[in-house]
Amino acid sequence: MTYETDATTLELPWPFTGREDERELVRRSLTGARRGMVVTGPAGCGKTRLVAEAIRGTDCARAAGTPESRTTPFAAFAHLLPEPVTLHGAVRSLSGVRTLLVDDAHLLDDASAALVHQLAVHGRTRLLVVTTDGFPVPGAISRLWTGELLPGLALEPLPEEETDALLTAGAGPLDALTANRLRRLSRGDLRLLRDLLGAVRGLLTPVPGTGERAWRGPVPLTPAVRERAAAVLGRTCPPERETLDRLAFAEPLPPDQDDLDLGVLEVLESDSLIEVDDRGAVRLAHPLYGPVLRAAAGRLRARRLARTPDACAAALDAESAALAHRIDRADVRATATPVGEWLVAEGGPVPAGYAAVRARFARLRGEVREAAAWAREGLRGDPADASCRAELDLAVAAVDNPGGPGLDPEGLTDPYDAVRLGAPGKAVDRLAGVFARHADALSRADGPRLDEVAGELERRGFLLFAAEAHAQAVGAHRDPRAARHSRTRAVALARRCQGARTPALSGLVLGELTARQRQIVTLAAAGLTNRQIAERLTLSVRTVGNHLYSAYARLGANDRGALPWLDRTPQAQPA
Repeated sequence: MTYETDATTLELPWPFTGREDERELVRRSLTGARRGMVVTGPAGCGKTRLVAEAIRGTDCARAAGTPESRTTPFAAFAHLLPEPVTLHGAVRSLSGVRTLLVDDAHLLDDASAALVHQLAVHGRTRLLVVTTDGFPVPGAISRLWTGELLPGLALEPLPEEETDALLTAGAGPLDALTANRLRRLSRGDLRLLRDLLGAVRGLLTPVPGTGERAWRGPVPLTPAVRERAAAVLGRTCPPERETLDRLAFAEPLPPDQDDLDLGVLEVLESDSLIEVDDRGAVRLAHPLYGPVLRAAAGRLRARRLARTPDACAAALDAESAALAHRIDRADVRATATPVGEWLVAEGGPVPAGYAAVRARFARLRGEVREAAAWAREGLRGDPADASCRAELDLAVAAVDNPGGPGLDPEGLTDPYDAVRLGAPGKAVDRLAGVFARHADALSRADGPRLDEVAGELERRGFLLFAAEAHAQAVGAHRDPRAARHSRTRAVALARRCQGARTPALSGLVLGELTARQRQIVTLAAAGLTNRQIAERLTLSVRTVGNHLYSAYARLGANDRGALPWLDRTPQAQPA
C-alpha cells in the first residue's frame, strides 16, 4: 500500500500474515522458565518481521550483526556496553537485560558471538537469535541450537495463499498468472517480492470482467533485482556468459546439444548457476536468472538467441502433449513447462489449444483461478475457441457459482461428478483406478478408505478432489478423532485450491457449529469484518469475536483465510 503526497511516496509495512503459529511459539519461548529461541530461515522469508511481531509491546533490547563490523570486537553490542569491555564484563553488563533480540547473528564478530553464547549458558537473559541460511555462522552461535542451549525454529517459505494475501494488500487483486510469476521469481524472498511488486505496480493492466489486474512483459531491472542476479550478470568469461544467455532464451537445453562446452557447464554447475536434471537437460538455477539475462541483452543479441517461431511452436506442442499424457494417466502433479511460462510472461500470443490444455490441467489440480487465467489467454488470441470458453466457464463456476442451480447428479455425463456430489450410484462400474475406489468407499460410507483415497488423490496432484474425499470422510467416520483429522486435512487442502467451493467443502463444517456460530462464520467467510457482522446482527464486537474464536477452535482453523469456500446454499459443481 502506498500513500502519495506530491512527489513523495511512503511505503508502509506489509500486513503480518501466515505466521500466527510461529509467532505464538516465539512468544511462548519468552515466558515462564523458557530461555528463548533461535529462528533460522532463508534470506527474505520474514524472520525479522516475525520476531518483531512476537516482541511487540515488550521491553526488549536489540542488537544486530553487520558485514562491515565483523572484525570489531563487540561491535553489535557497542550501544549496550561500556567502553572498553572484556567478555566477562560484557556478560555482567547484560545479565540484567530481561530480553535480548540478536538479529543477523551469522554476521556477528567473534567476541559478540561468544557473548551471546555465554548469556545463553548463564540463562538470566532470554534470547531471540535470528540467523540466515546459506551463510557461515560463528561456532558460538551454531552451538546454541546444536548444543541444545536454545530451541530452534526453522522458517519455511510463506505458503502460497498467504503470499497472495500480501500481493493483494500491496497491489489489489492480481490474476493468477501474475501472482504465480511474482512468487516464482522471488522464490520465497519477501523482500525481493516486495521490490518486484513495487516495480511492476505501474505496469499492471485490467483483466476485463474480473476486477483483477495482470502484468505481462520484461522484468524491470531494479537495483534489488540486479543484486539477486549479480552472479549471472557479472559473469565476464565469454563462453560462460554465452552459455547463460543461450539458456535464458531457450532453456532447457537438451543433453545431446553438440555445441555445448562440457567444461563450461561443469564450472557453471559448480558455482550453482545451472542445474542438470536426471535426463541431462540443463536449466538455470534460479527462476530470476532467465528473465534478467533476457532483459539485459541487447536487441541484436536477443534476436540471435531467441527461439524461432517454428521452434517455439514445436516446444509448445511438446509441453501440451506431455500435459495431456499426464491427465490421461490421472497424474497432474506439477511439471516444468518453461516455454509456456515464458510466452505468457512476455505477453506473447498463446495458442488456444495449448491454453485449453493448461487450463484443464490447472483445474484438475484445484488451481481454479489459474485455470481461468489460462483460458482467458487462449481466448485473447481466439475469442471463438470452444475449449477455452468451456474451461473458463468451469473455472469461474468453481469460485463464483459452484455447479449452477438445479444440477441433477444422475444426469451428469462424467460419472466422477456424481461421486464428488455425494451420489456415487452406479459410477463404480463406469470408473477406474483411484476414482473407482473413491466411488466404492463413498457408497460404503467407509471413512478410513475415503481418507486413503484422499491421500492417493493428493499424491497424484488432485488437491481439490482430495479435499472433497477427506470432507466426505468426516461424516462417515464413527471415531470423532478420525473425523477431526479428516476435517483438518480437508481444510488444509482446500486452502490451496484458490477459493474453490464445492458441495462437499461447503457442508464440511457448518454442521459442527451452533446456529449463531454458523451465522457469524458464514458472514466472516463472505469477507465481513467483526464490526460489520456486529452491526448486521446487533451484537457487540467482542461477542462476535468470542463466537468466531469458539468456531475456529471447532473447525480446526486459525482465521478467516481457512473459510473462503463456505456458502449458505451449497450447489453442485461439474468436473
